[in-house]
Amino acid sequence: MEQLTKNAIDFVSTYGGKIILALLVFLIGRLVMNALNKAAGKAIDKTSLDGTVKQVTKNAVKVLLYVILVISVIEILGVSMSSVIAVLASCGLAVGLALQGALSNLAGGLMILIFKPFKVGDYIASAGAEGVVQDISVFYTTIMTVDNKKVLVPNGDLMNATVTNFTGAPQRRIDQDFKITNDIDAEKVKAVLLAAAGKTAGVLADPAPFARLTGVDDDTYIFTVRAWCETAQYWDVYFDLIENCSKALSDNHIDDPEERIAIRIVKDEA
Repeated sequence: MEQLTKNAIDFVSTYGGKIILALLVFLIGRLVMNALNKAAGKAIDKTSLDGTVKQVTKNAVKVLLYVILVISVIEILGVSMSSVIAVLASCGLAVGLALQGALSNLAGGLMILIFKPFKVGDYIASAGAEGVVQDISVFYTTIMTVDNKKVLVPNGDLMNATVTNFTGAPQRRIDQDFKITNDIDAEKVKAVLLAAAGKTAGVLADPAPFARLTGVDDDTYIFTVRAWCETAQYWDVYFDLIENCSKALSDNHIDDPEERIAIRIVKDEA
């Protein structure tokens, strides 16, 4: 009993002061840390970062402050910092290897949210998926396809692949080719196509529509029509332009070479 009491007295005399000081540092450090965390949170909220990035940054600041506080307390207790660093490094390496894919997606998500190569509502194609961006989280981007399938694409894949953003610009150009027999006046075809494009609802006057002979294939002329429209109206204008140009060519008796071949075959059989 006397030996136990002596050991307790020796322990208190040796480590008591350090333990009390460590507790005081921890308690005071908590107060200081909370104040710094609130100040950092207010500063982060004033930035133009995405809401998800703001929250992730706040959490990172909070974790960093806790790490600093814990290291300070451990150092006061007299624990060798080299041992602590070695343990932390080993744990960090093990966690990093186990969460390699998740960390890659996290980094990719933060890069997307910060640099914004696309945003919610954009129509994109990347990493084997194509559709409207429904949600961007720190790990995955949710894409809704045109046939209403929900596709979750890892952000790490998006950051390492080419991303085509179809709605990234306010205007888009429609390109459409029409095959015409080569015994027709090219200037007449151009005039008919330009008139049809100009009358199509949604086609912009500036940049002006374009219609020119762009290719020759055996007994066929290939005319290309190009027209600009607002991105939000792209598909409506796209189909209207095809319908209007095709109807204008038919109304002006400008033949498609395939139709003429079909007529000849029918006549020969008759």
